[in-house]
Amino acid sequence: MDALLSAHGLRRTSAARRVLGWLLAHPDTSYTHAQLQAALQGDATQIDGVALDRVTLYRLIDRLTQVGLLLCRVDSQRVRRYQIMPTRVRAMPHFECQSCHRDSPLAQALQTNVLDLERAAQTALEALKALGYQGMSMDFAVRGVCVDCATGAPDTPVAGSHP
Repeated sequence: MDALLSAHGLRRTSAARRVLGWLLAHPDTSYTHAQLQAALQGDATQIDGVALDRVTLYRLIDRLTQVGLLLCRVDSQRVRRYQIMPTRVRAMPHFECQSCHRDSPLAQALQTNVLDLERAAQTALEALKALGYQGMSMDFAVRGVCVDCATGAPDTPVAGSHP
């Protein structure tokens, strides 16, 4: 993990190791700032004797996103969600429920088509890079009402998602 932080020009602080380690351990889950703070607080409240406060976490998430280690998506409610940036996948298909606001990854549901999405994303990114754009990632969001909300079923957790 230290090599990963160094390779991206980041300091190898305890806080950076803790946050990056957590996100690497949960690669299929996206977190809001508050959800990540709660998860880290429940896992380890203190880092080297110092609590990881919300501002420090926000700044660290921002730096990790700027260097391309985290993927940041903004949902329909304008809430930012973060997850580790996959090394292979350029297009992150996901479904956002307009009713319960759950965010569900679609990679497994679209297994056969994910490679087509990745190729299309790579083509688009290469075209933009040729025009001078830098540091890009692509996000494919499908928005609608999930099956649970549509059928009135009780809120059931979806693997890899958080409300």
